[in-house]
Amino acid sequence: MASSKIVIRGAREHNLKNLDVELPRDRLIVFTGISGSGKSSLAFDTIYAEGQRRYVESLSAYARQFLGQMDKPDVDFIEGLSPSISIDQKTSSRNPRSTVGTVTEIHDYLRLIYARIGIPHCPKCGKVVAKQTPQQIVDQVLQLDEGTRFQILAPIVRGRKGEFETLLKDLAKDGFSRARIDGEVHDLTEDLKLDRYFQHTIEVIVDRLVSKAGIERRLSESLETALQLAEGIAVVDIVDGPPMTFSQHLACEDCGLSFEDLQPRNFSFNSPYGACTDCSGLGTRFQV
Repeated sequence: MASSKIVIRGAREHNLKNLDVELPRDRLIVFTGISGSGKSSLAFDTIYAEGQRRYVESLSAYARQFLGQMDKPDVDFIEGLSPSISIDQKTSSRNPRSTVGTVTEIHDYLRLIYARIGIPHCPKCGKVVAKQTPQQIVDQVLQLDEGTRFQILAPIVRGRKGEFETLLKDLAKDGFSRARIDGEVHDLTEDLKLDRYFQHTIEVIVDRLVSKAGIERRLSESLETALQLAEGIAVVDIVDGPPMTFSQHLACEDCGLSFEDLQPRNFSFNSPYGACTDCSGLGTRFQV
């Protein structure tokens, strides 16, 4: 059974005087005191040193040759330790995006873990998010009030740089006549010139419909076309109403919210896909 505390007996490293102390695990603990009272001797030279030493000793002889072996601290015994990480208190960084995770290089591994084995939940109701089938998407759209006008979009490019000249020409050859590019509707027969250094969003207008009886077959075909074009994502853009985003990948049926598949960038505060929209990932808002 895992210990609930770290027990230290007879710590004598540097200026520690045969110290006995018990520290709760899974808690934020602060050592305070005057200069020379033994804060660093306990935190760095005793607890961290012993945790790191035990971790290195658990590795193979081949792995240990690449790591520096730490001396055993002057202490009778310590129990309840886990592999430890230390950030030098003298380390100074003026980069506002530096965190404990980035300094210790753990952040990148956490992003991969969250994206690959994390179980997404709906931020509104808290339920586990599941994938949607085309029929489930059709059923939700059919619940719109009669007379509601909407168009079905296939978001084939989202926030990517490039001219996309070949892509736009291929869409026109495939029979699509209009696309919404960066929020504006364009005729695909036009000679469109996009800034190659600017991030663009291109949504193909697959169909325009009015909610009424008898549209289920046409709606189903149009949604399947949009899902195929955008690799499982379709947008129902409602006139005078908020758009509805649907995904064959992740969605909450109860709240009507859909999400893209999780990517490591969703958990990076340095990416526009993961950064807070209020502070841009800095953790601080500047107000006048």
